Amino acid sequence: MDNGESSYRRFLSGDKEGLEEVITIYRDGLVLYLTSLVCNINIAEELMEETFVKLYVKKPKFKGKSSFKTWLYSIARFTAVDYMRKHSSLLQASLDDAEFTASDDNLEGSIIQNEEKRVLHKAIRKLKPEYEQALYLTYFEDFSNRETASIMKKTEKQVRDILYHARKTLKAELIKEGFVYEKL
Repeated sequence: MDNGESSYRRFLSGDKEGLEEVITIYRDGLVLYLTSLVCNINIAEELMEETFVKLYVKKPKFKGKSSFKTWLYSIARFTAVDYMRKHSSLLQASLDDAEFTASDDNLEGSIIQNEEKRVLHKAIRKLKPEYEQALYLTYFEDFSNRETASIMKKTEKQVRDILYHARKTLKAELIKEGFVYEKL
């Protein structure tokens, strides 16, 4: 599976449904990623839309130097950075208002899973933005260190170092909150 690359190429060839497929595949992940950058789900949704508008209007060429997903997330990151430069005083809201849904039909399991996610996301938001971004890209979006480095404009070694310190800091934050996340 090419994860959207062929759909995007179809779009560039004139098939509008190709872009719709790319949007369907990536919109939720982009919103979560952008939320980790701007700390406001409403702004993140706007930035996700703006990212796809850039694809629709400018039709940038995907050259295949990275995975399609890495390329798309890089465009989204630049969109967010531009926004933050222009509106840095507006980025005050928190992810606390965002709802996280569980796929578990068991009510108790869903509640526990949602509470774990809430505590984890709250602890991650307390980290340095660089740590938060690296953790999100690596563990929530399953990017490799190379892809994360490409998106963050860092070297792979820098990403490994950032992830090491981010995990260490996150673990300390979770312990301080009285919660230990098993995957650390």
